[in-house]
Parts: sequence; structure tokens; C-alpha cells
Amino acid sequence: MTKEEILKELEDRDLTDIIELIEDAENGELEELELVEQIGLLHDPKLNEEVIRLLESMNVKITYVTYDEEEEEEH
Repeated sequence: MTKEEILKELEDRDLTDIIELIEDAENGELEELELVEQIGLLHDPKLNEEVIRLLESMNVKITYVTYDEEEEEEH
């Protein structure tokens, strides 16, 4: 998908928060993004992959963190 296609799809789904992330990356305001790998950014796996690929192409470092339910329950 092209950047324009990704943005159109996000707009159609009213995912303005993800559009804002992409805009921040374009403006050099987003250097690193931490994601829980099992969750990602979006429920749609294909679109999730496309958005992550787009962000990486804008030199955003994607760091995957582990979500541990037991650890969460302790806090």
C-alpha cells in the first residue's frame, strides 16, 4: 500500500490517532514507538503491518515490549 492508501484507509475507519502518529513521524517528532507485539497498533493485521512498515520507512524505531499479565496484576 502507498502512504496515501494507508492514510485513506485510516481516515475511512476514523482512526485519527494513528494518522496523528504518522504526521508526527513525518515532522520528525516521533523517533521511537513501543508496541506490545501481540496487540500492535490496529486490530486489522494487514493494515497494522502496513502502518508499521510506513513508520519504519520514516525512521521510526519500533520497539516491541512484552505484556505480562502476572506482572500487571502485581501493580
